[in-house]
Amino acid sequence: MSDTPRDRSRPSRPVPPSGTPHPVGSQLSTFASVRRLYPFVRPAVPRLLGGFLSALGASLAALAIPRVLQTLVEGPLAEGIGGRDAGALVGPVLLVLGLGVLEAGLILLRRNLVMYPGTRVEAEMRMALFRHLQDLPVAFHDRWPGGQLLSRIMGDLGLLRRWLIFGLLQLVVSAITIVVGIGILLATAGWLGLVYLAGAIPVTVIAFRFSRRYRVIARLSQDQSGDLATTVEESVHGIRVLKAFGRGRDALESFTGQAEQLRRTEMRKAGNQATVTTSLQLIPELTIAVCLVLGVLLAADGRMSVGSLVAFFMTAAVINGPVVDLGMTLSMTLNARTAVDRYFEVMETPNALADPAEPVTPPDPRGHVALRGVAFRHHDAEHPVLEHVDLELPAGTTTALVGLTGSGKSTLALLVPRVLDATGGTVEIDGVDVRRMRRADVRARVAVAFEDPTLFSASVRDNVLLGVPDTVPAAEREARLHEALDVAQARFAYDLPDGVGTRIGEEGLSLSGGQRQRLALARAIAARPPVLVLDDPLSALDVATEEAVTARLRDVLAGTTSLIIAHRPSTVALADRVAVLQDGRITAVGTHAELLAGDAHYRYVISSLEADWERAEHPVDEPAADRPGTDRPGTDRPGTDRPTTQEAAL
Repeated sequence: MSDTPRDRSRPSRPVPPSGTPHPVGSQLSTFASVRRLYPFVRPAVPRLLGGFLSALGASLAALAIPRVLQTLVEGPLAEGIGGRDAGALVGPVLLVLGLGVLEAGLILLRRNLVMYPGTRVEAEMRMALFRHLQDLPVAFHDRWPGGQLLSRIMGDLGLLRRWLIFGLLQLVVSAITIVVGIGILLATAGWLGLVYLAGAIPVTVIAFRFSRRYRVIARLSQDQSGDLATTVEESVHGIRVLKAFGRGRDALESFTGQAEQLRRTEMRKAGNQATVTTSLQLIPELTIAVCLVLGVLLAADGRMSVGSLVAFFMTAAVINGPVVDLGMTLSMTLNARTAVDRYFEVMETPNALADPAEPVTPPDPRGHVALRGVAFRHHDAEHPVLEHVDLELPAGTTTALVGLTGSGKSTLALLVPRVLDATGGTVEIDGVDVRRMRRADVRARVAVAFEDPTLFSASVRDNVLLGVPDTVPAAEREARLHEALDVAQARFAYDLPDGVGTRIGEEGLSLSGGQRQRLALARAIAARPPVLVLDDPLSALDVATEEAVTARLRDVLAGTTSLIIAHRPSTVALADRVAVLQDGRITAVGTHAELLAGDAHYRYVISSLEADWERAEHPVDEPAADRPGTDRPGTDRPGTDRPTTQEAAL
């Protein structure tokens, strides 16, 4: 991940899989898009249906009240003016009160019914997305910014939960309430009902035009929120670089520009929503005003009773609430539709590294690895990274892989545990193509220590034992932990405030580079795999520490098939033999002495590595007396493995 501020002119969102500029799912109708939620919603359908019926019952109770009032006005109330006993009013009044209490109770029941399933659906969708992200190959994560994924798994799913427990029910119940209410008006108020129905025509047109505009703006807003989250993530991870180069102001300027862009989009959203809300409030009110004039004239001519007129306006008032709220429920629905599209944009991304339909059960692990005619090309690259690679790693041997920068060493290392898939040829472990095995079986046989180590916000113990199966007894796990820390020269972990139980910070950034690398190496050692891949695992260590680790690694690697990516001459000393990678091909294999004597390119590579290491250890403008390792043996290289604040305090 970059440590520099994101260029605002460069889009951070990946190109949609369709290859078109239109977001995935935009070609679907809103109903078809939202319908994809059904597998997640299905277990919650009974409670959601109960909530829907409760909300509908509450709306129907509200629509029944005007009918009772009509009966009250035309019956006991009108007769009471003539001197009749007012006790006749008690029944209708109690009925209205009962309907009001019923409405309130049904609303409370609706909230209780839908709250739990809504949060359950959100949790299930979040876990499914995280599970899918863990399953997707590295190439996917190379293309997708972390902020975009974070905004989908947090913001979008929170929005969907609110829509499921409120917006969806409100939209359906409001639509039914409006339809039933207008039906009652048409059946009981005649011409006034037709006039009110005529007002629904511009409301429908406005709502349709609003949905088309708002959907585009909602998608843009949510994508820009993801971009902003990515910028924050990059700046936080790269805070040391920003501070070291004094580029904080530039990062702020970049963030401010993106935040302002999002603000303008949100203002467009708010403007559109305000326009439709105003229209949806104004048109029904104007319609009621027209109906009021017509109603008074009809009542004056005796063609409509006062009770019917009162019932009409009370029913219209009940209908007006859902009509006015239609702008809010529509915008919430369109936001939810966008969230669904963004969610399934990731969920429907196929995994090119999936397990085979009929996996082969691998034999007992021996650790023999063979690459036969292996080729690899990135999906958008013009030239292959690897081409016709043939390499045998006999069980129990250690092979160093050397080559100039860009020759494809790290790519080759990732093919063995099937982090990447060869685009040609086969990678075999114990005679079985890794593509015919379950990924879990492959990675149970191969452990990797990367040059750029990644640690997690967990204890030192949890990080080191990450690759140890949970089935291993606790005593053996502890033994592996201590052995791995000892071999990797990571005994500094015992001096941390809580020892190996100390929780390290995000990505282990509370530790120095050398400390992180040693813990990553210990993690690979603790797994005790038949095959161990080490991608220059000692690059951040000082000379004395490297020598100590190398001495112990020789013992640990005995009996383990090891592939070591060598970026320093000293790393080659660990190997039984050396393979030379040149322009994506293995050009020579032999012992260090044999290759020095008979391979000119190998001699050139070794001399280049020695020169690079000499420059790294002894900068030209550094006085000899101040060079690390000259008169202060064991001192870490500057910027690589210095003691942390925690260690200094100890």
